[in-house]
Amino acid sequence: MAMVIEPAGGMSSTITAASRPSCTSNTMTCVSVLRSRSLKGNRLGLPICRGLRIRGRTRDLAVSTNQKRTRGLRAIVCEAQEAVAQVQDVNDSTWQSLVLESDLLVLVDFWAPWCGPCRMIEPLIEELAKQYAGKIKCFKLNTDESPGTATAYGIRSIPTVMLFKNGEKKDTVIGAVPKTTLTASIEKYVVW
Repeated sequence: MAMVIEPAGGMSSTITAASRPSCTSNTMTCVSVLRSRSLKGNRLGLPICRGLRIRGRTRDLAVSTNQKRTRGLRAIVCEAQEAVAQVQDVNDSTWQSLVLESDLLVLVDFWAPWCGPCRMIEPLIEELAKQYAGKIKCFKLNTDESPGTATAYGIRSIPTVMLFKNGEKKDTVIGAVPKTTLTASIEKYVVW
């Protein structure tokens, strides 16, 4: 990669070959300007620049950098899809088939997008879904989009986590609680 850094803006001194020392390395070329009038403002004789303009020639590097970025993004997207697959959305129309007719223990997180504590426990619910994969199913129900189910189960505050087994409500945990509280509730009903 070749990169050139040059002083930007006007300098009051005249630039000559003697007053423009340059250093070259395998990655960049630096050009700096020394003040040639007097050493009053610059007693040590260090390079004075009032700004830098960076101009890079990265044609060959851009392809490999984009490939590296794309690979990293693919990994992030794959992890995000995996997390989404663990805790699925349920609504009024899918409630019966996904929750009540499930043969496994079902954890349902009643939440809303404007609820701060709901966002706080979301990672805990995802961790529990991974920890108990194959033993429980985890769903989340947006109470703003599915008020019928929330009203039917008496949801008055969120977040509320409910456990269902064989179509029956077994346990309810209200509020943003620690993971240990949710784990204790799950352990009462999970089949090993």
